[in-house]
Amino acid sequence: MSESPYPTFPGVEAFDVVRTPEAERTHRKRMCALGYRIFGAMRWGQLGDGHVSARDPILTDHFWLLDWGIPFGKATVDGLVLVGPDSRVVDADGNPTGAVNTAGYNIHAPVLAARPDAVSAAHTHTSFGTPWSANVQPFRAISQESCAFVFDQALFDDEEVEVLSYDGGKRIAAALGDHKLCILRNHGLLTAGGSVEEAVGWFVMAERVAEVHVKAPNGIAISNAAAAVAAETLAPAPTGWRLFQWLLRSVVDDPSVVDPVVVD
Repeated sequence: MSESPYPTFPGVEAFDVVRTPEAERTHRKRMCALGYRIFGAMRWGQLGDGHVSARDPILTDHFWLLDWGIPFGKATVDGLVLVGPDSRVVDADGNPTGAVNTAGYNIHAPVLAARPDAVSAAHTHTSFGTPWSANVQPFRAISQESCAFVFDQALFDDEEVEVLSYDGGKRIAAALGDHKLCILRNHGLLTAGGSVEEAVGWFVMAERVAEVHVKAPNGIAISNAAAAVAAETLAPAPTGWRLFQWLLRSVVDDPSVVDPVVVD
């Protein structure tokens, strides 16, 4: 296989590495648990709000979420549960186990069903994403990071903030379309990616962008032409993946803490 054109980090597999389905399942679950750890390090999800999903590469209409009630900062691979298309929570062998909150299913199931290209979606309530969403306005190119989203974002202008219905999730999926970011009215941010790493990386960057918008609501945007130049390097999928790598190295002291417990 030719050398990857995307730079990586010491000890980190390449962005575009190809794995067996079993190895890919292991990788996605580990990244999902680490994604929750990153969110926990940001002090997100402390009220039980939010979720990071990982589509199963073998049972592709199923996805992994953190078992209901486990704090984000305590997430492990063993703490993940598999959610089926009928909302049943099972293990990899189909046995009932664990639970997820209602919105966890109602948001992620329709989004992943509508986006075969997406492996993961990420959503939680944050200090700046949620207040910015109350403006029901898209991001503008008022910061460098904004340029990652200004040409690839959507608005969900709907009052179902609790997302108690699957149909509500379907409307979110329709609003998201093929974009990587959707601003959910009066609710917060939702990101999607071709890997767990991308979805989490985009979410953290989107929260930073929301902070700029909240703190500088009248900021003067750069031109579309200038934003497009910045987007060439900031918007592609490998950038979201690299953001995750930086976050992991910065806020999770020992990534092995999420690894499965081995019983002798």
